[in-house]
Amino acid sequence: MGPLRVAVTGAGIGGLAAAAALSGRGIEVEVYEQAPALREVGAGLHLGSNGTRLLQRLGLAAQLREMAAQPAAMEVRNWKDGRVLARQPMGASWAAEFGAPYYTVHRADLHEMLASQVPPERLHLGWKLAGFTEYGEAVRLQFADRPTCDADVLVGADGIHSVVRATVAPGGDPVFSGNSAFRALVPARLLPESAANTILLWAGPDARLLCYPVRAGQMVTFVAVITDPNWTIESWSTHADVADLATVFTGWEPAVQHIVSAVTQAGRWALYDREPLKRWSTRRVTLLGDAAHPMLPHHGQGANQAIEDAVALAVCLAEVPAVTVGAALRRYEATRRPHATRVQLGSRGNGSLRMSSGDSGRPGAVQSMVEDSSWIQRYDVERDLASLAS
Repeated sequence: MGPLRVAVTGAGIGGLAAAAALSGRGIEVEVYEQAPALREVGAGLHLGSNGTRLLQRLGLAAQLREMAAQPAAMEVRNWKDGRVLARQPMGASWAAEFGAPYYTVHRADLHEMLASQVPPERLHLGWKLAGFTEYGEAVRLQFADRPTCDADVLVGADGIHSVVRATVAPGGDPVFSGNSAFRALVPARLLPESAANTILLWAGPDARLLCYPVRAGQMVTFVAVITDPNWTIESWSTHADVADLATVFTGWEPAVQHIVSAVTQAGRWALYDREPLKRWSTRRVTLLGDAAHPMLPHHGQGANQAIEDAVALAVCLAEVPAVTVGAALRRYEATRRPHATRVQLGSRGNGSLRMSSGDSGRPGAVQSMVEDSSWIQRYDVERDLASLAS
């Protein structure tokens, strides 16, 4: 039997992380991306300790130190007068507590880092998956205006509108949270000095504004979550009207006004997730990342959970041919589905969502928010798999 052949559909963060982890274990992987160019839209994202430790093991420690930011603290501020209501030290103390740093990073920078770990000849751009068929000991992939390809395993890392999931786990309508989010990037030099090294959170009556540094503190990204049942467009590429953003934050403290006034363009998307799936896999096909467990952003765990999926899948498939492909995928799903489901459901009511104008000044509010995710931050999926195998 030759090397295991794995096809990954989708070259987002989850798909590239899977390709990097699989390649690192000697597995033959091909990545098929429908876009004609390899690029990642969006602004910033959070890399918790659970994601960072895995990226370091993939060989990205130096790139993360150079390109990401390691916030020194998180502060919750009063939305009206800017008073610091609570402060949680991060930086070195966070890394010591949870075993790896907490980084904030531009999504495109992380995407580029992961792509650097994948042989370029394994990335196929402009290949849109139309369907697939399992037969015998293989999976046949059908593409729009491209030849068919065969693989031993198909991994659907094709996002929230996954073609693969539609066959593996059909149904599952989007669940609208009633909120939408603005996102934008602003040069740090235009903002108060603290914005370059601190996660800042303001919680008001109908909105929350979260700011954090990216690109080694040279840029600041923000996400403004607002209650608005009328905005229902589920797309990361939708442009927002900057005037609408300014209207939302009328009457907020001067630092917020300063941040909002520095924005020249922004995106906006409605916040949806899906109900947890009852299965992710068939005999030779499985799901990963948003295709398996799309989640709301309030734990900051979307990318981290996709990275955990990627590493877990690579660990399990590396055991083939000592075990069958089906057994490897069952082990992957049995490890990942309960954990990711817990994070997915927790994102609906915990994390930054706990911060509101009524309780953000409550003693211990930030500590409570940190405790919501401490079990997530400490989790090591490779250690978990090793302990289950022993």
